[in-house]
Amino acid sequence: MAEQTASGDFATIRETIRTFVDERDWDQFHTPKNLSSALCVEAAELLEHFQWLQTGSREELGAAKLEQVRHEMADVLVYLVRLADKLDVDLNAAVSEKMVLNRAKYPADKVRGDARKYDEYKDYKGT
Repeated sequence: MAEQTASGDFATIRETIRTFVDERDWDQFHTPKNLSSALCVEAAELLEHFQWLQTGSREELGAAKLEQVRHEMADVLVYLVRLADKLDVDLNAAVSEKMVLNRAKYPADKVRGDARKYDEYKDYKGT
């Protein structure tokens, strides 16, 4: 069996979500604003699992908490893919475009091992 491309994976996820939404007649509620709001709520629920932990590593989470984190991650992805679907955004293309911009903002030879934001470098020239 041939491996699916990343694009194929997103297409499969998108179709699975579309089917789920259509079966429940929920498209009427899935405006970009509502989906963006839901995405933020789910991201906060994901973050809640890491609150007060030292690092949030797999070992620190444990098996039960890791499963809950996986489900929250899935919720975030579902809303992101649904939002992209509603706005006709190709997520693979968007990531590729953004990585080009990030490479210009954060040249590896200048930022390696440094977590500061691009505009905090004293030799930053802007892009």
